[in-house]
Amino acid sequence: MILVREVFIAKPGMASKLATLMRRAMPSYPAKIRIMTDLTGVFNKVVMETEMDNLAEFDKRMEEYRKDTMMREKMAGYTEMYKSGKREIYQVHE
Repeated sequence: MILVREVFIAKPGMASKLATLMRRAMPSYPAKIRIMTDLTGVFNKVVMETEMDNLAEFDKRMEEYRKDTMMREKMAGYTEMYKSGKREIYQVHE
């Protein structure tokens, strides 16, 4: 299994709005997803974690996301809510 962690540093006052936008857009996404906001550490951090079976599934989901006009509509304006971001991909050893 892999864990994909997408970390966003939101603009001041936008972390909760960004988290809410992500949470509302993702119910139809066919993977286990968690949306989190920071309690300590860097201010205004929003993290989206997604569990997938392997990198091939991740690649497939990214391709589907790029083609999904409904998802793009749901996520419209999200890039204006954050200052920076990164993606981390981990292999989970259970």
